[in-house]
Amino acid sequence: MKVLIAPVMDSSNQGAGLRKLSRKRPMVLDYWLLGVALCLLAIGLIMVGSASVSIADKQLGEPFYYFKRQVAYALAGLLLAWGTLHINISVWEKISPKLLIFGIVSLLLVLIAGKEVNGSLRWISLGMVNIQPSEFMKLFVVFYLAGYLVRRGDEVCSTVKGFLKPMILLSLVGILLLLEPDFGAAFVIAMTAMGMMFIGGVRVRQFGLLFLLMAVGFALVAYTSPYRLERLTCFLNPWANPFDCGFQLTQSLIAFGRGEWFGVGLGGSIQKLFYLPEAHTDFLFAVLAEELGLVGGLFVISLFAILVWRAFLIGQGAFRAGERFSGYLAYGLGLLIGLQAFINIGVNMGLLPTKGLTLPLMSYGGSSVAATCIGCAVLLRISHEFPLSSEKTTGRGERFAGG
Repeated sequence: MKVLIAPVMDSSNQGAGLRKLSRKRPMVLDYWLLGVALCLLAIGLIMVGSASVSIADKQLGEPFYYFKRQVAYALAGLLLAWGTLHINISVWEKISPKLLIFGIVSLLLVLIAGKEVNGSLRWISLGMVNIQPSEFMKLFVVFYLAGYLVRRGDEVCSTVKGFLKPMILLSLVGILLLLEPDFGAAFVIAMTAMGMMFIGGVRVRQFGLLFLLMAVGFALVAYTSPYRLERLTCFLNPWANPFDCGFQLTQSLIAFGRGEWFGVGLGGSIQKLFYLPEAHTDFLFAVLAEELGLVGGLFVISLFAILVWRAFLIGQGAFRAGERFSGYLAYGLGLLIGLQAFINIGVNMGLLPTKGLTLPLMSYGGSSVAATCIGCAVLLRISHEFPLSSEKTTGRGERFAGG
């Protein structure tokens, strides 16, 4: 399903990046993707306001402090999305290597002159606003890998060197993230990269070897860091240490238990009243489950499932049009958003160890909201340039190009 929002016309100059308005070529956006993204953003605003009202009142004397800032972040994200929507996909392909370099430089800048919060050095302070480069780095990696799979597709499918070269470069990104430390971002980037390489046609044997090496690497990182090892093991039985390492998870599980089928009502959460740490950020879904119940939680999960489904369909449409970069980009963005949502919800439910990841479009945080809005805008742009069609084409290394 499509919706017309603004007239534009294709530009013959691929490097210009902006398409001029014209009555001859209306911009056609994917209705499902646009609607789901806006719905998630709206629910996130409501839940941030509900989850943060008590802590904001106690710490700052202003109950709606975090809610107002989140509204500003959402408006900024929508503005960035609107600008991104008018940029040709060919521009992203051209500058994708430069974006990765820019991301690496920004991560180095964080380590040199970053702002430390809760023991982590992840932010660059710009006056009233703190930028978290790792959120944008996730996008830059997807852009870079999409371009690499187009430029080196044959090499990726036929040689070990072809798929190891980008992995070596991405290992540098992972090291910089672990130094912050930001284990969650490093893990999401690694999993997204592996998924894109698999879609790009990496041999199953090589893919298995890569997966094994990355699993061993993450295991060593966790084993050599006491606090990470504690996080990985404590979630298996948080009730053994309910006032120590298991405190956050036990409080989250209590929130889920109190929610039952239909929740205690919007604003009625008890766990957000200083019991559940990071209630408006990493553990927003637990508060949502307490206030809206199982039904509300399943509704949000369904919205994320639809968003990922539409991203994959958009990627499929691009492949059918013969546009491999757009196809890989759409699949990569779908994987990125889907994996981050899956991990965040899994952490909240005690199915995964605590990773410190936000829930896309919903958790409090300007960088996360802005980056996800940009990613959704890129998906909408791809859906406009290469609409879904019934024609099927096949391409080397494109496992899911034909559906």
